Amino acid sequence: MLQKKTKYAIKALLALAREYKENKPMKISVIAEKEAIPRKFLEAIMLELRHHGLVGSKMGSTGGYYLIKHPEEIMLSNVIRLTGGPIALLPCVSLNFYEPCIECLNEEICGLRNVILEVREASIKILSKTSLKDILFRENKLSKKTKALKTMK
Repeated sequence: MLQKKTKYAIKALLALAREYKENKPMKISVIAEKEAIPRKFLEAIMLELRHHGLVGSKMGSTGGYYLIKHPEEIMLSNVIRLTGGPIALLPCVSLNFYEPCIECLNEEICGLRNVILEVREASIKILSKTSLKDILFRENKLSKKTKALKTMK
């Protein structure tokens, strides 16, 4: 399950990606309002994203945050990991957050671990090739489909 911090980071990055072509910084208050993210929490998240080189910031009345990289270059797997979230469902199969399972007697022969390992591999494969641009494309496609269905009713 994604942490709230990770979900908010993705939502904020998507807000910036929607405005990427304009190349204008977006005020944190605007992002917080548009995406329904608590401002104080968002400030901490944006500082972390800036520290990791995903966003830049500009001071002043025309300032705000902007994407440093093209939305096509920012992958979900990277955002999840940068914001402190494991991709694996169990800690015993996590690449970056490994911990042995207390309940497990032998990891080598644990059937559940084996299944979750497959899930992790599939998740990494999908998340590593899914960019912010891909998500925006999906949103646009789903929005058009929803509008078409509403006009049919």
